[in-house]
Amino acid sequence: MTKNKYVFLSRPRRFGKSLLTTTLDSYFKGDKELFDGLKIMELEKEWKQYPVLHFDLSGARHLPVEQVKDELNRQLDDLETVYGSNPAETSPGMRLAGLIKRSSQQTGAQAVVIIDEYDAPLLDVLHDTERLEAVREVMQEFYQRLKMCEAMIRFCFITGITKFSQLSIFSTINNLTNISMDDRYAAICGITEQELATDMAPDIAMLAQKQGCTPDEMHEKLKQMYDGYRFAKSSPEIYNPFSLLKCFNHKDISNYWFDSGTPTFLIRQMQHFQTDITAMDRIETVAAAFDQPTENMDDALPLLYQSGYITIKEYDRETDSFVLAIPNKEVRESWNEMKKELIVNN
Repeated sequence: MTKNKYVFLSRPRRFGKSLLTTTLDSYFKGDKELFDGLKIMELEKEWKQYPVLHFDLSGARHLPVEQVKDELNRQLDDLETVYGSNPAETSPGMRLAGLIKRSSQQTGAQAVVIIDEYDAPLLDVLHDTERLEAVREVMQEFYQRLKMCEAMIRFCFITGITKFSQLSIFSTINNLTNISMDDRYAAICGITEQELATDMAPDIAMLAQKQGCTPDEMHEKLKQMYDGYRFAKSSPEIYNPFSLLKCFNHKDISNYWFDSGTPTFLIRQMQHFQTDITAMDRIETVAAAFDQPTENMDDALPLLYQSGYITIKEYDRETDSFVLAIPNKEVRESWNEMKKELIVNN
């Protein structure tokens, strides 16, 4: 990843994207004490400090276009208290470019730009053409400065649920690298089987004692409930980190992911395409069917995959085809709840 200046990662909600961005934030700021005891302490020798411009757009969800601008400007205000401002910079994009330039000049180092949940302002207006276009214009004006400031940027990392190509707002960044289905980064978010069996063995033991079973029996219950996600052709199976940690905290196996909030945009998409949920489990298909631009979708499959309700279960190299299916028991239960919402909303 160090060879790529602009990197994009798509993962479902509650899968640790924001934790990853704050980790990168701390790394590029040179906060080495936060990484004590980790492998990176052996690998990183310089710990060079860079100015980090970190944006979290999750707060711009469900907002009209003017309030999306307000949210961008609020975060720009905070960064300008550190690196200064210029009254001539009147738009969010102009202000971003000014911050990149001033932060680089003041520190003598290229800037690092981190944008978490880039697509939050757009997801709920996918089929409202007028609102989508208005919000997209604001976001395009903001993002296009990233390409214009390339010489002053050390690294740019962008996360979201949908793929960058789907909303046509990164057209100016022609060297944006999408690592969402790259085998090398398949386990970058979430918890692997090995991590659960080693680092979390004490948590499994405590949960097993509370639930009156053996640690091995509890491990199997956790696997059935929260495991099963795959994000690349050769991906290991990944546990839902949000649900797993909630389970350990509450000492109870339950459906935490769906209860944390049904994605409104997904419900609307399924209504729009009149999706038959029962027909979506175990589908044999090609990547183009679930990795396509949102505006070109003719069914809800791409968003179901990107939202984590359907995941990769098998990959056939000879036919270059995938089998997609519901990941685990927790999501299967969530499907049943989603059916109820679809019935009520219809």
